[in-house]
Amino acid sequence: MTKIRIEHNTVQETLVIPLYGRKMCTERFPNLFRDDKAVELIERIDYDFSGLEKQANRMAYQFGALEVAMRENDLMTEMRDYLKNHPNATLVNLGCGLDQTAENVDNGLCRIVNIDLPDVIAVRNQVLPESERVRNLGCDLNDPSWMDTIDAANGVCLMAAGVFYYFKTDDLKKLFPAMAKRFPGGRLVFDTANKRAVKIMLKTWVKDAGITSISDYFAVNRLDDLAWMNGAAITSRGYMLGYNDLKDPSVPGVFRLLAKLGDGFMKMQIVRMEFDKED
Repeated sequence: MTKIRIEHNTVQETLVIPLYGRKMCTERFPNLFRDDKAVELIERIDYDFSGLEKQANRMAYQFGALEVAMRENDLMTEMRDYLKNHPNATLVNLGCGLDQTAENVDNGLCRIVNIDLPDVIAVRNQVLPESERVRNLGCDLNDPSWMDTIDAANGVCLMAAGVFYYFKTDDLKKLFPAMAKRFPGGRLVFDTANKRAVKIMLKTWVKDAGITSISDYFAVNRLDDLAWMNGAAITSRGYMLGYNDLKDPSVPGVFRLLAKLGDGFMKMQIVRMEFDKED
């Protein structure tokens, strides 16, 4: 099998790092998390993983990878729940990268649409090509025309993992209502955190982008911050402990303490929006 070459210091490299984290968690925390597709995909990529392998023994890296894994588990739980009542629904992965969260809950009936910027989708198409029920769409999420390509006849569940932190609140005040209007009866699930956490997460990215302030970027201190989102029932659960108590022998006690701090002090959470049905 020909491997896909990924060079260091490229846009493609940013897609490999979370993929490696999911592989690592599959191996280190098998009772909590399994992403066999990530393990398989790593084998198909020609990349020097030595730097990541060295970091894998650091506690900070391990906890960061566990955060990514728990987020994927959370979002998969929400999508599986939606599929119970809408088995033929379309699952939409917004800002997908090389993520296969939707494919991991595939019930054999649903349709899957993975959306990201064109240069990212170009890489995805090389290692994760489209199939009969899976489509890869390259576009900017702020261009609402992508919604017209989604088959919503049997329901829609949209998810975004680590995506909306990079959006300005004003942009999402347009995007979210547009999705609610276009997909009545649909569900949107995504991760978020408070301003303190978002500032930490975006520190390097903001500096590299030449941005002097992150005050305009999306953060949720409490659900009341989403009061502008009409036409949706909004709930949330803790990101790290809202779906799993992490009481597994493979998880160090300090990780559970950090998880409590994340869900509490940082308000890391999974937000679910249930879009109102048409009258």
